[in-house]
Amino acid sequence: MYQVLTDAPQGSPSWHAARAKHLCASEAAAALGLSKYTTRDELLRQKATGLTEEVSPAKQRLFDAGHQAEALARPIAEGIAGTEFFPVVATREVEGMPLLASFDGIDLLDEVIWEHKLLNDSLVQQVQAGDLEPHYYLQLEHQLLVSGATRALFTTSDGTPEGTHPLWYESKPERRAQLIAGWKQFAADLAAWVPSEAKPAPVVGKTPDNLPALLIQVTGAVTASNLPEYKAHALEVFKGINRTLATDQDFATAESTVKWCADVESRLAAAKEHALSQTATIDELFRTIDDISAEARRTRLELDKLVKARKEEIRGEIVAGGVAALREHIANLNTRLGKPYMPPVPADFAGVIKGKRMVDSLRGAVNDELARAKIAASEIADRIQINLGTLRELAGAHAFLFADTATIVLKQPDDLAMLVKARIAEHQAAEQARLDAERERIRQEEAAKLQREAREAEARAERERQEVMRQQVLQAERDAQAGIAEARAAEVLPAPLLDDLASLAADFKNDVVAGIDADQAISAAQRAAAATVVVPMRAAPAERTGTPTLKLGQIGERLGFALTADFLKGLGFEPAAMDRASKLYHEADFPLILAALVRHIEQVQAKAAA
Repeated sequence: MYQVLTDAPQGSPSWHAARAKHLCASEAAAALGLSKYTTRDELLRQKATGLTEEVSPAKQRLFDAGHQAEALARPIAEGIAGTEFFPVVATREVEGMPLLASFDGIDLLDEVIWEHKLLNDSLVQQVQAGDLEPHYYLQLEHQLLVSGATRALFTTSDGTPEGTHPLWYESKPERRAQLIAGWKQFAADLAAWVPSEAKPAPVVGKTPDNLPALLIQVTGAVTASNLPEYKAHALEVFKGINRTLATDQDFATAESTVKWCADVESRLAAAKEHALSQTATIDELFRTIDDISAEARRTRLELDKLVKARKEEIRGEIVAGGVAALREHIANLNTRLGKPYMPPVPADFAGVIKGKRMVDSLRGAVNDELARAKIAASEIADRIQINLGTLRELAGAHAFLFADTATIVLKQPDDLAMLVKARIAEHQAAEQARLDAERERIRQEEAAKLQREAREAEARAERERQEVMRQQVLQAERDAQAGIAEARAAEVLPAPLLDDLASLAADFKNDVVAGIDADQAISAAQRAAAATVVVPMRAAPAERTGTPTLKLGQIGERLGFALTADFLKGLGFEPAAMDRASKLYHEADFPLILAALVRHIEQVQAKAAA
């Protein structure tokens, strides 16, 4: 927030004192070397010494006319803005710099300021074009910065409604940055300012002391002449001419001396011609005159050449000084930034001295261009500083993505922030895609591994199952052989049937030994199990002594299909009794019937396969 100087109204001694201690809005253009009325070097001198140029009566009359027009234009401006304006002198510290602004008007809400200029054609053209020269807009930028207002009403007026030309102005970021950078550089130059040699009076060339009047009278011989004395004096004067040129005074004197030497040559030539008109030949006279004339000519040519060469040297020295100062400034900025991030900053020192002849004007032009280039360089450095902070804040662990930091920090801060975010987002998307691909690869590998393990487990389980089946088959074959042996010994079955069963059991064993698959093993086990039914045959005779109770229908129900008595008879099983129409069989015959059925089915299968 700004501070109002209530005890320093415009034009008062306290106001002048406050201006001397602050950086003022009306000085902004001069501080940047863009003023129409004051050079930057002059403003530096004024701020450093407190010495200001006295206001001439003509300039005071101009100021008075401006104040009168301002007073008349105030209600007109208030009508345009729709608010009341109050004159205020205020100060505000910005980035360590004490700024001051004298407002022609500011509204109660600190939203609008008013700046008035006396009517002139140039300003009317600028207002009609919709923009102002730096000399004016820098003052408005300064006032907006101090006040915090959002816009300014600029008028050029003679105090009449028809002679009032308004322009609304709003701060532009690039101009605000230019202003702050310009004041920073000015403050730095002001802190380092040292007075230069006192400025001499207007430079006027001086000629050597006038030579005595040359007297020559001749008849047939020289009757009167002071030529020897004239020669000695002239040569002494020529030797005393200054040939070391450094200041504007030296150059002006040398240039005047060149003209003087030419004049001496002309007068000597005229004297020679006069003498010739008096006599045909006077050898000594002419040789003396020729010697003096030749020396005057030699001095003239030498001095003229020296003037031109030294002027070029000084122009080169001044330009080289500007180049070196700018190079040093950029080096200091790189030191501040920590790395050589600064790009080349163009400065046209050679261009700004074109048409300049005086040493002071040469130095002033180079100093202004140097200040402009320093301000531009400082703006770039400030932008780089902001961008480096943004990069550190946003990049974080992704700093490796910005190997081109030296290039991208030259972007505008908003553009850099967008670039950093976009690059990180792109990297994160690529990284996520890579992680997803890696996870998918691992998932597929795990799935393949699980499938492989499942297949191996199934194969292992299958091998174990087949081995169990194999062992069961082998055990069934052994049990069958043992049962057949017992049945044979007990003679409970016909010998052919027992032979068939023994052959069947042997086939099962051979199949198992040959290596059969699971289905075959199951089939073999079933056949072997069928063969083992002969084992209980040892108790068959005792069991058949009971009453037969197993009906033919019951046998069919157990088997799941119907049988006929004739079919069982074909297998070797006669009914043991009759219950009305039902044929009865002994319960003990059922296992034997099963074995016979199995044998019958296998024979049918074998025939079908054949």
